[in-house]
Amino acid sequence: MLARDIALDERGAVLVEVSVVMTIMLVFLLGSIEFLFVFYQRNAAAKAVQIGARLAAVSDPVARGLNGLSVAVLGPRIPQGSAMPDFVVICDGGTSRCTCGSGSCPADLGYNAAAMSMIVFGRGSSSCGDAKSFYDAGMCDIFGRITPANVIITYAQSGLGFAGRPGGPVPTITVSVKDLRLQFFFLRGLAGLDDLEIPPSTTSMTAEDLSSIAPTF
Repeated sequence: MLARDIALDERGAVLVEVSVVMTIMLVFLLGSIEFLFVFYQRNAAAKAVQIGARLAAVSDPVARGLNGLSVAVLGPRIPQGSAMPDFVVICDGGTSRCTCGSGSCPADLGYNAAAMSMIVFGRGSSSCGDAKSFYDAGMCDIFGRITPANVIITYAQSGLGFAGRPGGPVPTITVSVKDLRLQFFFLRGLAGLDDLEIPPSTTSMTAEDLSSIAPTF
């Protein structure tokens, strides 16, 4: 009799149903908020890369010898004023090294840490979030988790410029970020979400003067 009474007793059924439904609703709600935050991180990283490319186009190159690429560097086989030879120089902030990808690269490929810091932190700054204007903003002012170790800058001859040009060559500059993981707050640890990286963000721009100051003629 007691077992039959318990089986037919429907008191508390609503509470059970609400608990199940509320759990599902909370997962969907928190998942939606998480998705919007992930979308924000992806967009912020992409915008930061655009800012970095613009800074790199009008600043000292991270490869020290690049803005001095001239007849003295290239040798007598390339006359003053002639077309620049092809080159690809890759500077990786993670290894603090610049390497020659291909072509006639400058002899000095020393890594300019100050130039990389300016691109990441902004003009006249060594930290994030202190930019007073758009002119002063660096990559990490847009996306605070970016450090020099996350940035790769590639300088590739674009066909513009000439040997001995006072402002240096006019390469195509490509800025990209790496090793940035998505942050999750509500769904952390669910189905391996903590292991997801932000998709690669890359922006290319043609250089103007590879110098932070006006060139000397």
